[in-house]
Amino acid sequence: MKREYATSMELEVVTIVKAGREGYKDILEGVRLKNLVHGERTHLTRVEFKKGAVVPEHEHPHEQTGYLISGSLRFFGGAEETVVSPGDCWTFRGGERHGAEALEDTVVLELFSPVREDYLSL
Repeated sequence: MKREYATSMELEVVTIVKAGREGYKDILEGVRLKNLVHGERTHLTRVEFKKGAVVPEHEHPHEQTGYLISGSLRFFGGAEETVVSPGDCWTFRGGERHGAEALEDTVVLELFSPVREDYLSL
């Protein structure tokens, strides 16, 4: 459920989204995404991967910063690859080619800038 609150001092609108299991969308086989919250310039998502799921190498204009909550991912792009574990973080610049494979069931938080309008329409 989404609620908006006005702060008493600044009179700015703050969006607060309460946790819940609803709202996930399957975006690829074994990969589901939940739009958590977005502002004017940033967009926070939670992505869950089943072991063996692959996000093919791709690029987009959005800067993408992530944090691995649980599991393990192998990132690849061009001639490089690396494995990330719980607590690891990453950033891909806009236009940078990258892909990922889940080495086990995995959960990540990812922040995009600007907002991923394509994800909002899921």
